[in-house]
Amino acid sequence: MSDENLPTFEGLEVGQVVATRDVEFTRDTLVRYAGASGDFNPIHYNDVFATEVGLPGVIAHGMLTMGTAASVVEEWAGPGNVQDFQTRFTRPIPVPNPGAAVVTITATVGALDPELNTARIDVIVEFDGTRVLGKAQAIVTCA
Repeated sequence: MSDENLPTFEGLEVGQVVATRDVEFTRDTLVRYAGASGDFNPIHYNDVFATEVGLPGVIAHGMLTMGTAASVVEEWAGPGNVQDFQTRFTRPIPVPNPGAAVVTITATVGALDPELNTARIDVIVEFDGTRVLGKAQAIVTCA
């Protein structure tokens, strides 16, 4: 990979927002993700089942949420430049029918490592004003 696709280390500062995006999850989104991932757990499509197991209704797949957050970082960093992405799933995202759950993703420079020429990107993923992923962080290679 050429350096022209990498974020420039010198151009980054701790606290700098490098990417933001609002994403809508609809029931159609969940169906498509279930088909692609093979995750057909009824909590992702059956309101009755979801409420019977104590959820507020059908919820988005955790891996869909994580993957969407990681894609925001990857679009900023360039293909292949995200070395690592980790998170904890802390809150479900109920997806209405009809309608959409709007998730806000913000990626911020959390730390810079001049020795490794990497940036730690802290990712905040919020639904309805509440964080739904905990300690979401990516390590990105810089030029």
